[in-house]
Amino acid sequence: MAQQKTDRWLRLGICALTVALVFAIYSGIHQHVVIAGDSAPDFSLTTENGRTISLNNFGGKVLLLNFWASWCPPCVEETPSLSELARVLGPKGLVVLGVSVDDKSNAYKAFLQRFQPAFLTVRDQKVHEDYGTFIYPETYIIGSDGRVIRKIAEAGVNWMDPQMQQYIASLLQ
Repeated sequence: MAQQKTDRWLRLGICALTVALVFAIYSGIHQHVVIAGDSAPDFSLTTENGRTISLNNFGGKVLLLNFWASWCPPCVEETPSLSELARVLGPKGLVVLGVSVDDKSNAYKAFLQRFQPAFLTVRDQKVHEDYGTFIYPETYIIGSDGRVIRKIAEAGVNWMDPQMQQYIASLLQ
């Protein structure tokens, strides 16, 4: 009888340890993915000219945070309309920040020279991980309170689409 009781406790202990191990492995593999309603993870980035920017640098404005790469065709496709959106809604309080995940500085600089985006850009390989971003382009619209209002994970968004423009403009009022 005592042997059965010991065997039972051993089996329960092994099951508990197995569950803990599976959870630890799962948590290590699956990072937190930021979604609408979450607080936007803070960041501190340094631009090419040495300026440091962080989430709270935007003075209570709406931030459109776009993760992109020079080698990503949909990123290339949406850059002109994102630039136009920044020109149109920037004076009304929208801040557009493009974070390139390019490994190579030369690829990043060549992209900037070719497309001359009308929005602030920076190159960084870490911040996208904090947001759980692994497919590009991916965009987060962050309210003045630091919360993610909307996450857009679509290929080649037309930022000048009247509905998109109206939606973003409505957030600025």
